[in-house]
Amino acid sequence: MNRSTPEPLPREVRPQGNGWIVGTVVALALIPLLFIRGEYGGADGAAQDAVGEIQPDYQPWAAPLIELPSSEVESFLFGAQAAIGAGILGYVIGVYKGRRDRPKP
Repeated sequence: MNRSTPEPLPREVRPQGNGWIVGTVVALALIPLLFIRGEYGGADGAAQDAVGEIQPDYQPWAAPLIELPSSEVESFLFGAQAAIGAGILGYVIGVYKGRRDRPKP
């Protein structure tokens, strides 16, 4: 028997893959969007309404640095910030795991 080429695993022992995990995640993300109707609003608006109820004469002491043209731009910037943060976090975790798993000389 040649050791450089492994024998194929029998069908019942082969790994099945992660397709079912991806399908489950997609389903869990889509089901609420399809079946739950309602108004989706941000926490900023809810907080502003709550402060207005508690103290009607409240005046904000800070103003936004820039006014965004639409809520879509705001959503894009929020998503981009989350993606950049996740990328940095993943990179740092990968670097530390790579350092730990590197063979010692």
